[in-house]
Amino acid sequence: MNVITKKTLTGVFAAFVFALVAVFAPIAPTANAADCGTASQGITAGISCAEGEGVPTELFGGSNSIFTTVVNVLLFLIGAISVIMLIYGGIRYTTSGGNSASVTAAKNTILYAIIGLIIAFLAFAVINWVLGAVTTNV
Repeated sequence: MNVITKKTLTGVFAAFVFALVAVFAPIAPTANAADCGTASQGITAGISCAEGEGVPTELFGGSNSIFTTVVNVLLFLIGAISVIMLIYGGIRYTTSGGNSASVTAAKNTILYAIIGLIIAFLAFAVINWVLGAVTTNV
């Protein structure tokens, strides 16, 4: 692997880690210490006091669940990467200059980006179908 590819992969990995940190960063609690009650109310009062507004509390089920949020973020990332790869493949295709090896590589980039996008949408549909079947029977 050449140096440019290693730098590119390192940059993509760093951007992915940064995106994960930005998405899953803790939300500051909205209640102040005076509203939290006393220690005699138990640990549940402390947990509900420390919970921020709009923070999902359910793992599965509902539109505000943790699993739904993670799946939506991953689907967005996969979609963005696929669009970037489609654009990159199109640029490689137009700048190939008639070289058959470059044209083939560009077509493969476009094809694999479209296949990746289709697989991502099918995975999203399967996950929603399974969650719908599991959560309605509970």
